[in-house]
Amino acid sequence: MKILDLSLTYHWYDEIASGRKTEEYRQITPFYYNRIMDHSCKLMGGPVCTFKRYDAVRFHRGQGSPVTMLVQCLGISTGMGKTEWGAPQDKEVFIIRLGRILSK
Repeated sequence: MKILDLSLTYHWYDEIASGRKTEEYRQITPFYYNRIMDHSCKLMGGPVCTFKRYDAVRFHRGQGSPVTMLVQCLGISTGMGKTEWGAPQDKEVFIIRLGRILSK
């Protein structure tokens, strides 16, 4: 199983754990680009880029926390996220679509 590890603040961790938040957002930076996009792509120019395929996302409740949950990853795209779920206003982000909680 291919897993993407991400840290969350307590608030967003609890929102995902409750099932109220079904997307997670990450800024389009070189750091997240390398974790989310196929390595054969270049940030500017180059071939058509594809997203890496992850089976699940392991969320950590706080930086370096032992409290985690594993959530099904339904896919990744880019676009405008929901500001009520933490996405910046008027800025494109990586959108990680979440499915069912696999373990807590």
